[in-house]
Amino acid sequence: MKDIIQALAATGDEIYAKICEVLEVDGENKTANLRPLDGTADILDAYLVTDDANGSMYLEPAKGSLVCVVFISKQIACVVNPSELKQFRIKIKNVEFQMDQDGFLLKKESETLKKLMGDLIKEIRMMKFTTNTGSTIQLVNDPQFSLIEDRFKKFLKD
Repeated sequence: MKDIIQALAATGDEIYAKICEVLEVDGENKTANLRPLDGTADILDAYLVTDDANGSMYLEPAKGSLVCVVFISKQIACVVNPSELKQFRIKIKNVEFQMDQDGFLLKKESETLKKLMGDLIKEIRMMKFTTNTGSTIQLVNDPQFSLIEDRFKKFLKD
């Protein structure tokens, strides 16, 4: 897509924009079908992201929301500035941040914040200490750690 944009920029085609309603989103192909508010023909397969493989910002608009669509040429359109999001994601090399109605994902390589916090709480709950009379066998505030762990599970996603 990046190469297409660069090639089209050299053609001198005029770039213009329209406001549209989102009819449907194809999350796999990262495109959307749109209905312009000016009554012109529907726009099919408008791009939601330009270069997803190499790091990008992905804004998935909610169905029925309004978006601004920028035409790079008469055949190629890109969605910008959605009025309502279903998902937001930003990737920079091997680091990813994602947000949707289910929570947040913060990931670096194969490590996620949720897994890291879960492992930390698990190890805290299994801590043992040596005292003058022997080792402790029960974490007195274990129920509080369990509640905190549940809160993280609801806040963060895999």
